[in-house]
Amino acid sequence: MQVQTGHIGLNVTDVERSRQFYQDVFGFTVAHESYVEGHRFVFLSDGERLVLTLWEQSEGHFDSHSPGLHHLSFEVARIEDVIAFEQRLREQQVALIYDGIVAHREGKTSGGIFFTDPDGIRLEI
Repeated sequence: MQVQTGHIGLNVTDVERSRQFYQDVFGFTVAHESYVEGHRFVFLSDGERLVLTLWEQSEGHFDSHSPGLHHLSFEVARIEDVIAFEQRLREQQVALIYDGIVAHREGKTSGGIFFTDPDGIRLEI
């Protein structure tokens, strides 16, 4: 039996601000939005599948040092794609956690960039 990650659900403080961020950075589109028990939520798609659900039901700032999610990683096919995302983030004035691409063990053809979303959730490409 093969198991893989489905979509990821994130609690956010401002669903509209987060929706805009994930659309601007990743190009995700809104697949559905509604309310459940007074909480607004948005489903974001990459055009083929559901990737994220954003739930507006939180206050405060995300803490990656508490139990739970440390960071959320998105994979691209080539290091050139990581470089293109780095450029896009810099153009959108998104602060990187580390300056530039952090090399992975695989060598020059593998690495990631780290940054945070508007609620401080740590992201990697």
